[in-house]
Amino acid sequence: MSNNAFIFLSIKSASLSTYSSSLLCFICIFTHYSSHKLRKKMALFHFRFLSLFLFILIVIFSSGPLISESARVFTMINSCKETVWPGITPGENFNGGGFPLKSGQSIVFKAPVGWSGRIWGRTGCNFDKNGNGTCQTGRCGSTLQCKASGETPATLAEFTLSTLDFYDVSLVDGFNLPMTVTPLNGKGNCSIAGCDGDLRLNCPAELSLKSKGKTIACRSACDVFNTDEYCCRGTYGNPVTCKPTFYSKKFKEVCPTSYSYAYDDPTSIFTCSGTDYVITFCKPREQPVCTYHNNKLVCSGSNGLKSFISTTWLVMLAIVLMVNWWIISP
Repeated sequence: MSNNAFIFLSIKSASLSTYSSSLLCFICIFTHYSSHKLRKKMALFHFRFLSLFLFILIVIFSSGPLISESARVFTMINSCKETVWPGITPGENFNGGGFPLKSGQSIVFKAPVGWSGRIWGRTGCNFDKNGNGTCQTGRCGSTLQCKASGETPATLAEFTLSTLDFYDVSLVDGFNLPMTVTPLNGKGNCSIAGCDGDLRLNCPAELSLKSKGKTIACRSACDVFNTDEYCCRGTYGNPVTCKPTFYSKKFKEVCPTSYSYAYDDPTSIFTCSGTDYVITFCKPREQPVCTYHNNKLVCSGSNGLKSFISTTWLVMLAIVLMVNWWIISP
């Protein structure tokens, strides 16, 4: 081989070696770049997936349990100075429909969705060990456990439990005790229903039910006079002709969120979804009430704070997610 040929092959070999090195370097750079880009895409995917997962979790927990189809917790509290004997129909979920509740005592029950019934307080009762006896007001026959509605006059709470609950406190059949219904942990209007005033203190003489000279209840005008006008029947049996009377207006002045006559719907019937209820005898409206839900203490007046905290957390999370999304997005 000549010297010229040897030099040519050496140059060619060197050129191939340089080309190979360059190609290898390019492949390494491309691979590194592609790998880096792939890792970045994977990291972005993981971040977005985790962010969405966390967002869903926070929405679920901050909005509270989905309880619109679960059993409702009923807490009954006696804030009166004397013993009250609650009556409940149907009472299968409420200790058979009747029991004594001493001053300062409370008791908790659960009622299933679909339950529709009445709760009222009986006063001046005397029952023997077998549950037989009678009451001055609200009696449901001669038994402690009620199988039928109470006799008038009696302050009456009414409930229909469904996806959207309906509840009210009625004085259509008269008044025997202050009673309020406070919904807790629910969604919707969820206003306090009932009467925390005591109509016995200023009951018209013609409506007063007395025992030993003391007014123990206030009868309805329908119960006393038994006319179509006062009872909203006959030609008065519709909301057009049945209007508030002198007596129902007296009831409404003291108890503005209770039924004062048969067609007093707009200001007297309330709705709430997935709520628990606290029924309190002789409680001032502004006094807080509490119940246990899912082994946690829930009190009136705390829903607004809970909603504020939940909303604040959601807004903060949304801002963080949007900022990080903008920074990491290619």
